[in-house]
Amino acid sequence: MFWINGQLKQQLPLTDRACQFGDGFFTTASLLDGKISFLTLHIERITEAAERLLFDRLDIEALRQEMLIAAATGGSGFIKAIISRGSGNRGYSFSNCGAPVRIIEHGYTPSHYATWRSNGIRLTLNPVRLARNPLLAGIKHLNRLEQVLIQAHLEQEGGDEALVLDTDGNLVECCSANLFWRYGRQVFTPVLSYAGVAGIMRRRVLGLLPKLGYLCEEVTTGPDALKQADEVIITNALLPIAPVNSIGSYCYYERTLFNLLSPQCQC
Repeated sequence: MFWINGQLKQQLPLTDRACQFGDGFFTTASLLDGKISFLTLHIERITEAAERLLFDRLDIEALRQEMLIAAATGGSGFIKAIISRGSGNRGYSFSNCGAPVRIIEHGYTPSHYATWRSNGIRLTLNPVRLARNPLLAGIKHLNRLEQVLIQAHLEQEGGDEALVLDTDGNLVECCSANLFWRYGRQVFTPVLSYAGVAGIMRRRVLGLLPKLGYLCEEVTTGPDALKQADEVIITNALLPIAPVNSIGSYCYYERTLFNLLSPQCQC
């Protein structure tokens, strides 16, 4: 089910810049029994993306209400909010664009996520590298061709999720999730200053770890850092957290962090 600027509809004009240039961004929130999880964090993410991508006249309160109206249709699943810059000039300039277009989708969580949580997953190192670009790093913008190619290779090579590096060979994330690993009471996650998506659940976990007695550090490092880890987990807003069983020939048997964080990440 889709809403565009508060109206039930499924068509955008072909002149819309989301179609022409991928000029926009989005966030996907978990919907549990008609309630949007961490709605405030999702609104903050949208506001930050709008500022960094030089959007203006974005009606945040209208967007919030439209997300709540979509959630009130009931059930569980997800609420996805997409913001397009709308229609304007034929070229790249957005000087003549009107107000941004708000698109809301109500859908259902992937059925395999429950299996991932209970059974764990296998990561495979993906050959597609993420370009380093500090102007776009962290934002969940609409230019997702890298992830499309990552998913295509993942489906060809097997594995549940992809381990993704940047063009300098540094750990970044998975195809659709953020990455954490633990040595004892020290937890690490990749720096996202040059590539990757700063997920809502990643932000949630970073806030929880100090309260749970763990030190957490954002680092720039290659995939060898995972070889001797006690535990590896992945996170995203819908999952929201799953343990990693193996990466290549390396296996992980501990679920200490996963068991501790799981009840704190469901809300």
